[in-house]
Amino acid sequence: MYRTLGRQRLIYRSLIASYVKAGLIDRAIQVFDEMSQSDCRVFSIDYNRFLGVLLKNQRFELSEYYYNSMHSEGFSLNSFTYSRFISGLCEVKNFYLLSRLFDDMDRLGIIPDIWAFNIYMNLLCSENLVDDALKVLRLMGEKRREPDVVSYTIIISGLSKVKRHSEAVEIWKAMIERGVEPDNKACRALVLGLCDIGKVDLAYELTVGDMRGKIRFDAVVYNVLICGFCRAGRIDKAVAIKNFMRRNGCEPDLVTHNMLLNYCCNALMLNEAEILLEKMRRNGVEPDSYSYNQLLMGLCKANRVDKAYTLLINKMEVKGCANVVSYNTIISALCKAGDTRKAYKLLGEMVRKGVAPDVVTFTILIDAFLKEGNSIAAKSLLDRMTRMSLFPSLALYTTIIDHLCRTGRLSMAHGIFREMVKQGISPDAISYNALISGYCKSYQVSEAMHLFEEMQSIGVCPDEVTFKLIIRGLIKEKKTSLACGVWDQMMENGYTLDSYLSETLINAINSKKVS
Repeated sequence: MYRTLGRQRLIYRSLIASYVKAGLIDRAIQVFDEMSQSDCRVFSIDYNRFLGVLLKNQRFELSEYYYNSMHSEGFSLNSFTYSRFISGLCEVKNFYLLSRLFDDMDRLGIIPDIWAFNIYMNLLCSENLVDDALKVLRLMGEKRREPDVVSYTIIISGLSKVKRHSEAVEIWKAMIERGVEPDNKACRALVLGLCDIGKVDLAYELTVGDMRGKIRFDAVVYNVLICGFCRAGRIDKAVAIKNFMRRNGCEPDLVTHNMLLNYCCNALMLNEAEILLEKMRRNGVEPDSYSYNQLLMGLCKANRVDKAYTLLINKMEVKGCANVVSYNTIISALCKAGDTRKAYKLLGEMVRKGVAPDVVTFTILIDAFLKEGNSIAAKSLLDRMTRMSLFPSLALYTTIIDHLCRTGRLSMAHGIFREMVKQGISPDAISYNALISGYCKSYQVSEAMHLFEEMQSIGVCPDEVTFKLIIRGLIKEKKTSLACGVWDQMMENGYTLDSYLSETLINAINSKKVS
């Protein structure tokens, strides 16, 4: 009988294995259930294998069900299957079951593999549960599952993410003291965190300074330090690191050069920027669109727009590096210089050359024409951009509406307002205020009141400006009772009138009583 059952068990196991190999997981589950309900005894190894299959196929609810069944029969998982279970539950962030698994393992004296601990700590840090991750790190030491460089990197990164940089430094030092050699990922985590808060010298000292000769740093670590020193305005130190990395077998890459270019162009060190571009080419690092755009921005910032345009036409277009950012940079510079005609002409030029304008392009030009008082050109550009399925931001729509209202084109302003709503852009109090102000100034307070009521009906709360505009408009049209009603509503919303408007309203009320 025992031999028969043993043979039957082997048949079940073979069937399950073949179904799993064929990807027929549901059939494998069905056979496992049949095996469990037969006279064949199911062993711990069967549960470990079967749960491993379920976990691999992300069937986590079923995994929990069979885990409970296994427990009721007095079986347990081995360390490897528990570790796989932990890894899978981390993917779906099932903290409840994770906690239960760790409790069960603790009771059974089973220790997860180091990679499972690391995956769990990574989940905790990603959820900003850094204190819990630190407890796990300590637990690893207590369980004689010594943390490795990945463990420490996860914690350093997690602490940096929540701005606990001093603790990140302490963990770094503890890692070194315990003889765990940091790798580039660990260095990156520490350097990124410290440079983010401006502690570039400390980042340099703990990595390149202390670890020199022990670690072959990659370009990312050097680049983060260079970026940090550039942001601190210490270009000499940034250049020194660039030279150091080359001497130590790590060639500066495009990112390295672009960061230095960015600094030079922002500081209007344009000769140095041009020399750097030339050095890049000599060293086999071909400048990209970002590289040239930095120089373009620097030239425009220095009011050398003609030279910027020459760079665009003679070099960038020839090398295929000109893009919408390049054109927008020069269009913006021309508009700031008051040469909107030339800027508009450049819009036509970029379109002819196959560079599609974007929302930024139109925003720059529309804003420039509005400042010139040319609302017809601005409206024409707005229509053109919407025909291209490029929709202005709420801020741009509000700017246009406000300008049209100030210049007395209320009908056009209201039309654009409705067009904005039709495009799915929800107005806010500021955009309503622009229209309300226009109507109040043109003695059309009834239209302003309609907008006042409309905004509240769609859940846009009037602000202090809204109330003051309406009250001022109502006073001008001698609608004192309505003004008092809006004043009451204003106070209910926590706003108060300024002394001048308050006095004006009181005088209007007294004047009405006298009459």
